[in-house]
Amino acid sequence: QVQLVESGGGFVQAGGSLRLSCAASGRTFNSYAMGWFRQAPGKEREFVAAVTWSGGSTYYADSVKGQFTISRDNAKNTVYLQMNSLKPEDTAVYYCAAVLRTHWGGPRAEYDYWGQGTQVTVSS
Repeated sequence: QVQLVESGGGFVQAGGSLRLSCAASGRTFNSYAMGWFRQAPGKEREFVAAVTWSGGSTYYADSVKGQFTISRDNAKNTVYLQMNSLKPEDTAVYYCAAVLRTHWGGPRAEYDYWGQGTQVTVSS
């Protein structure tokens, strides 16, 4: 069982930056690929970014390429999402998710574990 706890969300003006963190429990963090997803009000949850278990490969939704950066620190059991040049349309609840490497079928795999989410609000 893996528990994921997101932090770092908040309120920011357009053009600002935030860094989200997701801390994972357990001793097998480096066996999981990690992803970030978001869900805006009235919309379906969408993929944002993912990183493989070693950090060797990263994936991004077209809408955030060049704007967001995903990274992980396996020594700290933590994955990060650096978000720059934020826009009002980035407003959403951001979720961290984990998928075991044996279940990995790409960044939009069916993830095994999910966090509770952290709210990001970008004002214009």
